[in-house]
Amino acid sequence: MMCDLMLPLRGHTMWSPLLLLLIMGVSEVNSGHSLQYYYTAVSVPEIGLREFVSAGYVDGIEITRYSSDVGRAVPAAPWMEKVEDPEFWERETKNYEVQEKYIKLFLNMEMKRLNQTNGYRIVQVMHGCELRDDGSTRGYARLGYGGKDYLELDSLHSNVTWLTNESQRIAETLNSQEGAAVEQLQVLLQTGCIDQLTKCVGYSKDVLDRRVRPEVKVSDQTVNGVTKLHCQVYGFYPQDLDVNWQKNGIDVSSHEAKHVSPTVTALTRSESPWKYRQRIEKVTPASWITPGWTDHLMKQQRRMDGVFL
Repeated sequence: MMCDLMLPLRGHTMWSPLLLLLIMGVSEVNSGHSLQYYYTAVSVPEIGLREFVSAGYVDGIEITRYSSDVGRAVPAAPWMEKVEDPEFWERETKNYEVQEKYIKLFLNMEMKRLNQTNGYRIVQVMHGCELRDDGSTRGYARLGYGGKDYLELDSLHSNVTWLTNESQRIAETLNSQEGAAVEQLQVLLQTGCIDQLTKCVGYSKDVLDRRVRPEVKVSDQTVNGVTKLHCQVYGFYPQDLDVNWQKNGIDVSSHEAKHVSPTVTALTRSESPWKYRQRIEKVTPASWITPGWTDHLMKQQRRMDGVFL
C-alpha cells in the first residue's frame, strides 16, 4: 500500500520531509469476514493447466481447492487438513461440482455461438459473500469469457446485470431445463455461502484473529520545487487497512478537499487474488509548510480492537 503527499518548497527554505510532523494513522477496518471462490475452465487443457480448476478463500487466504482431475474439494491450508466434518467437505465438493457443470455449459455454448470450435478459450467466474460485524450479509458474482465481462450479480440489491447484447439469450439458455444456473447461484449467495463462511471462519479462527503490525517506510523526491513524500505500508494483517496523513494530529480530511486531490488505485499481491487500496493525497498551498509541520520523525499507529499499539 502506498500513499503520497506533495508539499511545495517556499523560497529557499531548507527542510527534510522526513523531519516533518508526519503522523500517519494506520487503522484496521473491521468489516467482518468474506468467502470467495474463483473458477477457471479452458477448452483445451495443456500441460500444467487442467480443464477446470478452482479455489476458495476466506478473508483472502486460500483454504480449499478443486480440479477436474481430482474431482473433490481438498484442503489448501495446514489447519484445514484437520477438519474432519464430512458435511463440510461434502458441501464444498458439491459447490465445486455444480459450478464446474454450469461453467462448462457456458463455455461450450459460447464457443458454438461464436463459431469458435477450435483453439484455446477460457471462462472465469468469481462469486463470494460477506458477513459483516453488524450481522448484515452480501453476495456477489462475476462471469467472464475470453477476457470480456458477461455478468455481474449483487444480492444486496437483488440485481443481475448482463454486460453483453446477448444477455437475454444467455439467460434463457442457462436457466433452461439444462439447469437454472443464475437462480441457483442467487440462492447459493443468499444462504449456502454464508453458512459455509461461518464454518470456514470457525476452522480458521486462530489464523484470522492474528494481528501483524504494519511496516512503514517514508521516502521523498523533489522535482521542480515540489517535494513528494512517498509512504509505503506493508507486511500487515488483516488486509483491510486505512492509511491517512495527519497535520498537527489532525487528519487531512474533507474540509480541506480543495487542497487535496485523492486518487484511488489498486495494487495486487502476486500470491493472492485480493487487492490493496492506494490513496494519494497531493497538498499544494505554500502555507502548509510552515508552521504546521514541526520537527518530529514519522510516527505510525495501528488500531486493533479499539486500542493503538
